[in-house]
Amino acid sequence: MADKAHIASAFDRDLEGITALIMKMGGMVEAAIQDAAKSLETRDTELAEQVRANDKLIDKLEERINEEAARVIALRSPTAGDLRTVLTVIKISANLERMGDYAKNLAKRTSVLVQMPPVAGSSGAIRRMAREVELMLTDVLNAYIRRDEVLAEDVRQRDQDVDQMYNALFREFLTHMMEDPRNITPCMHLHFIAKNIERMGDHATSMAEQVIYLVTGEMPDDSRPKGDRTPYSMGSDQTNGAK
Repeated sequence: MADKAHIASAFDRDLEGITALIMKMGGMVEAAIQDAAKSLETRDTELAEQVRANDKLIDKLEERINEEAARVIALRSPTAGDLRTVLTVIKISANLERMGDYAKNLAKRTSVLVQMPPVAGSSGAIRRMAREVELMLTDVLNAYIRRDEVLAEDVRQRDQDVDQMYNALFREFLTHMMEDPRNITPCMHLHFIAKNIERMGDHATSMAEQVIYLVTGEMPDDSRPKGDRTPYSMGSDQTNGAK
């Protein structure tokens, strides 16, 4: 019994260490989203470049979390419930890394957009959309810490609001492009930025679903309606090769 208690205690300490890394990574991604959106609104290329540079630190944290999780599995041989916890951590860190990539892509396009005339009202609308995703991320991290499936489900449902904001921006950009052909290039960039933020919302939703799985042992059903129903898409910004 003493050996089992010792193993359990060691596992708990290991998990606390990994959780601390997850929260640090989450905080860095929250800052990246906030700073990327702010750099667009204020046309601050130095801030945008800082977001791009910091993405390497986010990537390194994901690698460290994966290494720690693999070590825990190898050394502690966790039982079913504990193994579920470790696997959830790995999946959450992967979602955080992707969100960081999207924030970096937003910052990259900001550096291009500052060389073009601003599109009226667009940067403020994008920042509001980014703020909503940032709040979703904050809440899903809190849900993970507290093992709060109700809060996780709330985050999951709020992804519809992000989708609706994206759809509204999509229509607004089309209007700007039809009114003045000079708006086509900046609106294309802005559309990709909005799509990046919408994808961030998807990753926050995926994290929420992992929290629900962690707490209940079951993934939520797929009955949540998807708000992204634009009849036409100009494409999505891929992060492959954007490192």
